[in-house]
Amino acid sequence: MSRLHLFDLDGTLIRGSAAAVEIARRLGLEAETDELERAFAAGRLTPARFAALAVELWTELTEAQVAAAFEGAPWLAGIREVWSEIRARGERCAVISLSPAFFVERLLDWGADAAYGSRWPAVPFREAVDPAGILDAAAKVRIADELCGRYGLGRADCVAYGDSMSDARLFGVVPVSVAVNADHHVRDIATHAYRGGDLREAYALVAGRG
Repeated sequence: MSRLHLFDLDGTLIRGSAAAVEIARRLGLEAETDELERAFAAGRLTPARFAALAVELWTELTEAQVAAAFEGAPWLAGIREVWSEIRARGERCAVISLSPAFFVERLLDWGADAAYGSRWPAVPFREAVDPAGILDAAAKVRIADELCGRYGLGRADCVAYGDSMSDARLFGVVPVSVAVNADHHVRDIATHAYRGGDLREAYALVAGRG
């Protein structure tokens, strides 16, 4: 039997940070972006509103800065190795994140079978955000179902990895979940919990288990 491993990005694969934080650091706009992050975490901003305000703030963003933010992010160790092992076992791995697709999709080069993020305007930004392209927590479940259909699997074949409230809905519909450096919202509902800096250790909690 095959399985589909579903990974969050911010706070999960990137430890203690997020795509937006890493991009803001390259622009020298950490304080302004952190204010948006806090408002989003508190529920005062929807994902679409967060994206719209970030696009207005990051007017000088370039592809080179996105690449530097990606390369310089505090990634967990062992991501490529875990995904290589998953695929060697005949299983699948995908990333589903609310962060910009232009950041998330770079993980395809690391061995993910699929990578989904919110559809922000192309960099450099010359257009406004289309709210229809911005993902939310419910979209993670919808995309997981679409991937299951693509690979001939069901929710019962899924393992989810995440760290925060945006992962709670997905954790609620799959049988196995791993809270990675997570807050209590998902740690308390996860099948397993991991705290540390190596994805291989988190994956070991579920490797080989149905």
